[in-house]
Amino acid sequence: MPVFQKIPARALTDSVAEQLLEKIEGGAFPRGAKLPTEAVLSEEFGVSRTVIREAIARLKYEGLVESRQGSGVFVTDQAGIRPLRIDFTDTGTLESVLQIVELRRSIEAEVAAQAARRRTDTAMANIDAALAHLDATVAEGGDGVQADVAFHRAIAEATGNPYFLKTLAFLSQYLETATRVTRTNEARREDFSRQVREEHQAIVAAIRAGDADAARNAAQTHMYNAARRLSQLGEDTPAERDGLRSH
Repeated sequence: MPVFQKIPARALTDSVAEQLLEKIEGGAFPRGAKLPTEAVLSEEFGVSRTVIREAIARLKYEGLVESRQGSGVFVTDQAGIRPLRIDFTDTGTLESVLQIVELRRSIEAEVAAQAARRRTDTAMANIDAALAHLDATVAEGGDGVQADVAFHRAIAEATGNPYFLKTLAFLSQYLETATRVTRTNEARREDFSRQVREEHQAIVAAIRAGDADAARNAAQTHMYNAARRLSQLGEDTPAERDGLRSH
């Protein structure tokens, strides 16, 4: 039986789930192994059975363990495949958001290049419609956050690669607050708003022309400039910058 560390009352479920995860990933509970009973884990951790039940429920949700009728809880075969995680508490600063933008930049560049190579007429029409909707939303005074996400999703869909879609959707959830802050800031500054429109148009034009290199460069430029505009918040708008920390 692995020895678990007693934990404080705060964040009990998170702490238990994390320790169990570490034991699974470390091999203390290999694939197919049975976890100790709720009663045993409750005693080992020094918490209630309810906390243990909630922690195990989280591991079940992630596909790491499963219940077998009348037998207990077992580690699944896919438990050895580590899911990608980004802790929300680690994304509340401007620096961390910029790091995620940096990661997204490399992905968006390849997405645009592949979209230029593979897009169909239908996919191109969807990209055009998404950009038109984004421009209309902003013109009507909206923040354009969801429309912006839909625009980039349309480009990813044009690649025909579902993993691009899944990866960008994963990253976008951690950039929602940052995107809203930057788009609000861009809407107040005509030069920023114009730059964003021109950057989007350059990406679309390259995809339409089937020019993968131009599409890649246009997407990289857009993401570089998005990071620059976001960085400027740290200098110009401390109130909005603080909004990132509350995310």
